[in-house]
Amino acid sequence: MRVITGIARGRKLESPKGEKTRPTSEMVKEAVMSMVQFEIEGANFLDLYAGCGQMGIEALSRGAHRCVFVDNSREAAELIRRNLEHTRFTSSSLVATADVNTWLKTARGPFDIAFIDPPYEQNTLAKTLERLSPLMRESGIILVESPLKTQMPESVGNFTLQREYRYGKTQIARYEVVDN
Repeated sequence: MRVITGIARGRKLESPKGEKTRPTSEMVKEAVMSMVQFEIEGANFLDLYAGCGQMGIEALSRGAHRCVFVDNSREAAELIRRNLEHTRFTSSSLVATADVNTWLKTARGPFDIAFIDPPYEQNTLAKTLERLSPLMRESGIILVESPLKTQMPESVGNFTLQREYRYGKTQIARYEVVDN
């Protein structure tokens, strides 16, 4: 696993050992970053269920101003910190070791872009989206990775499902606020 482009291009990232964490594939990571390529410069990025932190690190490498990484695993949080140190993004990052939905109750936004990749076997997505939407800017984008054919809510707060993209066995849902 490596940083694809930007100022940390080519730097290798440590990946988690075992099967507890499922990193986003390089193909999906590149597709997600292409979806937000014009919004990422200077953005406040939120990486929920961050795993090894590769999505947020990729965003920082491509010009995001700041990234908050949230994962409930201490091992994942330490892995993220090592990857941030290796890519020299420690000063523009915050790593929170906490349950995502508990963290969202007291979190402060606003965030411009949020990437959510919850464990596939847990049923936490609806609650996460509900708690996240008030922390997003009106111009924000929420991207959700899930297994193919996951039924995504049509809307959450002011955000509406705009499009679903499919990559092998993975789908990415894009939510934005739509002006009427």
